[in-house]
Amino acid sequence: MAAPGKKRRVSHATSSSQTSTNSIANMLAGSQADGPGGEGRFVEGSIISITMKNFLTYDYSVVYPGPNLNMIVGANGTGKSSIVCAICLGLAGKTAILGRGDKVGLYVKRGCHKGCIEIVLYKTGGNLVINREIHVENNQSLWMLNGRHCNQKTVEEEVKALRIQVSNLCQFLPQEKVGEFAKMSKIELLEATEKSVGPPEMYEYHCELKNFRNRERELENIVKEKASFLEKAKLRNERNKHDVNRYYEKKRHLDVIELLEKKKPWVEYETTRKDLEEVKKERDEAKRQLSSLKQAQTPMLRKIQQIENQLKPTEAQIKAKTAAIKEASLKCKQKQDQLDRKHKEIEDIKQTLRLKQMEEEDHQKRISNTRRTIEDLKAELAKVSDQPDVTPQINTVNMELRRIQETRAKLEGEKSDLRRERDNIFAESKRLEKKLNDMNNMMNAKEEKLRGRHRDTHAALQWLRKNRDLFGGNVHEPMMLVINVKDHRFAKYVENHISFHDLRAFVFQKKDDMERFMTEVRDKLNLKVNSISAPEESCSKRAPSRNIESIRRFGFFTYLREMFDAPDEVMSYLCQQYKVHDVPVGNEQTKAMIRTVIEEPYIKVLYTTDERYTLKRSFYSNKISTSNSAVHPSQYLTITVDAEEKRQLEQQMKECESKLRDIDERMEALQKEIVALDRRDNELLAQKKKLSEQKGKKRQLEQKISTKQDSLRQMEQNAIDLQKIEEDTKMKITAVNSQKVTIVAAFMAQMKLRAKLTMEKVYLALETVGLTAEKTKLENDCKEGASELRTTDQKCTRLEQRKVQLHEQCKGLLKRAKTICRMQSDESLPEDLRNAFSKLPDTLDEIDAMLNEERSRAECFTGLSENVVEEYNRREQEIKHLEKELEDKTNALNAYRQNISEAKERWLNPLKQLVEQINSKFSDFFRTMQCAGEVDLHSENEEEYDKYGIRIRVKFHSSTQLHELTPYHQSGGERSVSTMLYLMALQELNRCPFRVVDEINQGMDPVNERRVFDIVVRTACKETTSQYFFITPKLLQNLQYADEMTILCVHNGPYMLPPNQWDEKAFIRRCLQRKARA
Repeated sequence: MAAPGKKRRVSHATSSSQTSTNSIANMLAGSQADGPGGEGRFVEGSIISITMKNFLTYDYSVVYPGPNLNMIVGANGTGKSSIVCAICLGLAGKTAILGRGDKVGLYVKRGCHKGCIEIVLYKTGGNLVINREIHVENNQSLWMLNGRHCNQKTVEEEVKALRIQVSNLCQFLPQEKVGEFAKMSKIELLEATEKSVGPPEMYEYHCELKNFRNRERELENIVKEKASFLEKAKLRNERNKHDVNRYYEKKRHLDVIELLEKKKPWVEYETTRKDLEEVKKERDEAKRQLSSLKQAQTPMLRKIQQIENQLKPTEAQIKAKTAAIKEASLKCKQKQDQLDRKHKEIEDIKQTLRLKQMEEEDHQKRISNTRRTIEDLKAELAKVSDQPDVTPQINTVNMELRRIQETRAKLEGEKSDLRRERDNIFAESKRLEKKLNDMNNMMNAKEEKLRGRHRDTHAALQWLRKNRDLFGGNVHEPMMLVINVKDHRFAKYVENHISFHDLRAFVFQKKDDMERFMTEVRDKLNLKVNSISAPEESCSKRAPSRNIESIRRFGFFTYLREMFDAPDEVMSYLCQQYKVHDVPVGNEQTKAMIRTVIEEPYIKVLYTTDERYTLKRSFYSNKISTSNSAVHPSQYLTITVDAEEKRQLEQQMKECESKLRDIDERMEALQKEIVALDRRDNELLAQKKKLSEQKGKKRQLEQKISTKQDSLRQMEQNAIDLQKIEEDTKMKITAVNSQKVTIVAAFMAQMKLRAKLTMEKVYLALETVGLTAEKTKLENDCKEGASELRTTDQKCTRLEQRKVQLHEQCKGLLKRAKTICRMQSDESLPEDLRNAFSKLPDTLDEIDAMLNEERSRAECFTGLSENVVEEYNRREQEIKHLEKELEDKTNALNAYRQNISEAKERWLNPLKQLVEQINSKFSDFFRTMQCAGEVDLHSENEEEYDKYGIRIRVKFHSSTQLHELTPYHQSGGERSVSTMLYLMALQELNRCPFRVVDEINQGMDPVNERRVFDIVVRTACKETTSQYFFITPKLLQNLQYADEMTILCVHNGPYMLPPNQWDEKAFIRRCLQRKARA
């Protein structure tokens, strides 16, 4: 920071005399300058001067650039990029273009309330002076144009009119945006190139073409829709045309059906009337026949009545005899049933006797078997009595069994203790496993975040896990997975300090492994990944510049390295690249004492609770400039896993597994001992059982013999007396036979009574038959006459009913016929209907046949209605309207295509020429560097104008092919060279008033930097080119300079002269005097 009260100038250079701006070489040669304001070769819109007041590192300074190449040189932190910021903000550019602070108030010098920028632009007829006054308090700006207040929009319009585009990376490339040039898509690069070096109308033609193409697509879709709809309508109407013809044919059949239905009731009426006359005649004739038949039937009916009177008493006697016969038959049946029951009773008595005989036979067999068994048991008992006593052997076996039981109980106790111990250890193992799984789930969450943000890196991670055996040294997964923040509150500091580019990088212990990995993943799998080789000498234990205790008074409580854990190679890289071991972290106290803190030596970067401060110390004046930015919340490192705790858990898991194995082995050994004891126990039990059986066998045999003898005595006492049972059986059979004799006598008496009654009934039946035959003959004679009489009577009744029915039917048919024909009750049939009816059949059968035929034909035409005809006619009108619309849209589409063709010619041919010019210059530049490069217009489809783009392809090694310029394939230096040469290829086309490139040479090697510098000087110092600003913190020695160059040396410090006290001529004079003395 500058000392209070002292002004600090960044740079001050004056324009040269007549034609060019003085370089340092001109000054040392003694060239004369005509002071600021010389406008010899400035193009429209070039910058004549830049004035900054209280802006970033400047108190007050004025810069006078030349009309050609302006080389702005100065050490880091002196304020070179501040000039770039002033150009951007002074020309109404957005802060996002610069990639620094997002608020314009941050660009005002710290401690000041407002800052000012004034830019003078060359313009024919009078220069354009733009003033911008920035206020910190509300982040607002006041604008002035040529001394008059205005708004920002007015300034933007004036700047646009001069073809100045600070948002175009092809014209304005600040330091923070250099890397984004290579990230531009082909389409974005084409638009930026059109705006930068193309004619003013080229980009407008391009936009117009894209709009035309969109409208063309719309018209094509409309024409397709209309044509499709028209075709469908025609097809539908073609189908409907057949339906219409069928409709009219159906209507003709329906008209015939209507006439037939009108005539049919008239024919039915006439037919019914004729039937009525015939029925009247038949009825009168039937009445005459009925009267004659009634007179002939009277004598025969009286004779039949007399015979019926004689038959009634005889029939009553027959009924009484029949009832008596039935009663006698019933009593015979009852007696027969009693006899059957007695037969069954005798059979039961005999069956009981047979069962007793069988039982006694079985009883004798059991007695014989028991006697044989007793004899066998006595013989076996005699053999057993000769064997010795086994009691001593049984006692010995019992003692051995007790010893085995005691030993087994002891082993079971040990096994139970081991089982409890194993259960406890297993439960502890499960608890540890759950904790490890929770930690692994956290790691999986980290991986999911990585996959969501950068899928290529996640794919490369999966490949690495499957192919770790390909690498000789340690290979670490992306940093964001292996870095473990000790406290989630500290994650934001670590994540803000380490770029995401490195957080997703793989870390390798050996460079050979890294190259092999990049070959496999980047070249073969085409994945965009980052990789890092750890320093050969570990830096992970490097001590900080100052002990934390010495700065704790400022609120610092730790260094960044102490906030997280990481593998040694990862920590070594972060210490070397990001100095995490030397970045202190403080709290609100630190923020309150920030002015004191930044004066402390050795502190370059520090963190407070919510802010990051970067300190830069001037190489010349030792003054400190600071910048601060907000600390953004962490996105990836908030998930924390204590690595030491995880390691301890894994160690404890291994110990538990080892203990479990030991216990299992001991339990297995105990189980084997228990099995051996059980085997011996079973053997002894079998021996004891055998001895016990041997000892108890004699006693058992004696008991069995005693039991069998008791059983034999019992069976002998329970013998059956068969003789007595046989005598009882004979007596029972004799008693039953006596009862049977009584029942048979009664049965015979009833049989005789039934035979007598039957004969009496036969005599009465013969008498009845004679009378009935006589009656039947008379009835037959009478029946013939009676049947004819009934038939005639029924006929008369039926004909009378038929006459009444036909009369009513005639009245109804006549009324119905007139109603159908829409006639009055007293009106006769009209002549037109008579004529129409005359052409139709006259009989009902013919009419019905014709009606059925016409209805069948009409029913064949299903699904038809008047709506079909109306729909057909309406659609015919729609088709004509659609044909007219389709013709109009087709004509409009053809006209649009003609417009597109004309616009394409206006845009594409000049664009191809422009790209060819750029390609020619670009290729020439690469050839001078012994490399190859080309620029072409790329489009997958010539009709898709929004897909056109510029493709840059480069080759830096003779053994490789041309590759498209991307943020991933080429190295940083190769991208910088390609970007610079493309901008130089644009430079000679001279469409924009000036170009700015800030520190693009930082990634180049010395050979390429020298070559690029020579190309820049040759190209930017031609008379046909526009103004060019090239900012760099360092230059190689013995570079070739041109007279047209203007070199602006930027210094700062407390001893710098104010701009109004700078004497350029005196400076040159002193330089020449020193040169002469030397």
